[in-house]
Amino acid sequence: MTRCAIYTRKSHEEGLEQEFNSLDAQRLAGENYIKSQQHEGWQIIDKLYDDGGFSGGTLERPALQQLFEDIAAGLIDCVIVYKIDRLSRSLLDFAKIVDLFDQHNVTFVSVTQSFNTANSMGRLMLNVLLSFAQYERELTGERIRDKFAASKQKGMWMGGNPPLGYDIIDRKLIINQKDQNLIEHIFRRFLVLASATHLARELNDEGHRTKQFTTKNGKLIGGAKFTKASLRRILTNPVYMGKIRHKEKLFDGLHNAIISQELWDQVQETFKKAPKRNSAFGKAPMLLKGVIQCSACNVPMTPTYTAKQNRQYRYYVCSNVLRGKDCNGIGSYLAAGEVEHFVIKQVRHILKSPEIVAQTSILLEQAGLNKAQVFELLKDIDGVWQNLFPIEQQKIIQTLIRTVLVGTDGVDVRINQEGLHSLVLETQDEVMA
Repeated sequence: MTRCAIYTRKSHEEGLEQEFNSLDAQRLAGENYIKSQQHEGWQIIDKLYDDGGFSGGTLERPALQQLFEDIAAGLIDCVIVYKIDRLSRSLLDFAKIVDLFDQHNVTFVSVTQSFNTANSMGRLMLNVLLSFAQYERELTGERIRDKFAASKQKGMWMGGNPPLGYDIIDRKLIINQKDQNLIEHIFRRFLVLASATHLARELNDEGHRTKQFTTKNGKLIGGAKFTKASLRRILTNPVYMGKIRHKEKLFDGLHNAIISQELWDQVQETFKKAPKRNSAFGKAPMLLKGVIQCSACNVPMTPTYTAKQNRQYRYYVCSNVLRGKDCNGIGSYLAAGEVEHFVIKQVRHILKSPEIVAQTSILLEQAGLNKAQVFELLKDIDGVWQNLFPIEQQKIIQTLIRTVLVGTDGVDVRINQEGLHSLVLETQDEVMA
């Protein structure tokens, strides 16, 4: 007896509500084929494997996954489909499916293409037909990309989240009068501050938030605080001067501009003139320079850089290793990013701890700040940290940390209590100014 499972699929849900739909038609064809093979002992499994509204470009389909599970459990001997592209349109994915079938001695039959994988000719035909199916899919993708590019060249908005300053009405960008004033303010204020970080802080303090909108699914998105990254996206988005970008080219948009070409050029020039956070060689600041030590050798660990295929790698290494001496500790190069991430996490945790807030508030009572005010200064340290330049983060690390000891048993971070107090006092001066 050959136990046969019929698998059906339709890419779109349109028409599935009908009493007799595409899935039913595929299943009927499969049933008729199995009946024609009853003399060979073929029998239909009394279980449906129907995927309605799922693309053939992915294997993440509920009925298909259930089919795989039943095959692995030894419940199926043959899989019947109307056409091979019902099972998959990807040659790579189909190769995985065939491997699974082979592992469990399962054959595969396409009703309309009259072949099965039980013989070598069927396998050859399968590969040929599937190659054409994938070619058709890739050709369709190219057509879609070409249409997308042509539409952008005509200045059409091709979807996505609505940018701050605009609403999407009838698939067109329409200026939101309220947000328009904020966009103009952001561009002009950036020319004054010349810092996305400082501008983000200023906007957040004034109560401004990012674009808030509701998706088609009813999900509310946006309305968050501005960050350096979100402001940079706004300040470099040509949509605000009435342009549509496609790859590296700009085209006149069908929507109205919010800012002038002159203001746009001034902002872009300000970005170019902004001081670089890295050195002339493009080296990022080493946050733990001067505070990290090899605990076994009791000597400083030295920052060092390597470059490979235009990519920079940063390390800390025991000074003894660089001098050609033996290291009694880890004796190897320590990835800077990993140890810095660990130390930063410790610092942020310490700054938010109630014990530190309580100790620091005692020191600040004479300056006129109470515990509640100190807590407000420290509780949002995570958000503040993300907006800092690496050089600013380095300054805080150098102030707060007395030593970072690295050994074979881990990393030991030792806080400078006086540095913590001075940092909070400095923060207080900025807030009170």
